[in-house]
Amino acid sequence: MSITVAGRKMPVTDALRQYAEEKIGNSMKVMDIDPLVAEVVLFVEKNPANPRPACCEVTLRTKGHIIRVEESEEDMYAAIDVAAAKVVRQLRKYKTKVIDRKLRAEDETIRTQTAGAELDVEGLMEELSADDAVVRVKEIVFEPLTEEEALVKIDLLGHDFFAYTDRDTGLVNVLYRRDDGGYGLLKQTD
Repeated sequence: MSITVAGRKMPVTDALRQYAEEKIGNSMKVMDIDPLVAEVVLFVEKNPANPRPACCEVTLRTKGHIIRVEESEEDMYAAIDVAAAKVVRQLRKYKTKVIDRKLRAEDETIRTQTAGAELDVEGLMEELSADDAVVRVKEIVFEPLTEEEALVKIDLLGHDFFAYTDRDTGLVNVLYRRDDGGYGLLKQTD
């Protein structure tokens, strides 16, 4: 278990670093998952209209999964406390939904063969018009997952959408969080 604490456009004092390492470390120890690597980024938003400018981002990486938490509060110590509590909830969800399910699947000796489909970034870039500005390009390999596994991943990442390859059909699907609650699923047709 390793924890890295950094500041974005702000210095991180030794006291703040020690507090973040202690709080996030205690949250990680509760679930006892190995290997587990945490990156903590602290920053203050400069917008004077924001009532909660102190932000704490925590990214946990373990065995092919990423768990991400971002919290904002009035005070940096409070932001770290809230993020640490949310880390415990996310790790508990990860352990019950992912690890326990894998153990049950191994008991039943269900094995599936995985194959990834790569995203054609160059093809997508050519389709964009010259007026549009691409701010960030991220290359990914789509994992073959079931719909249920994709739901777990979108919850753990905290994203609004998640793209994956359907394990049964081999086609690309996009799972998204709806504004009115629940999820939507975009399925590729043959």
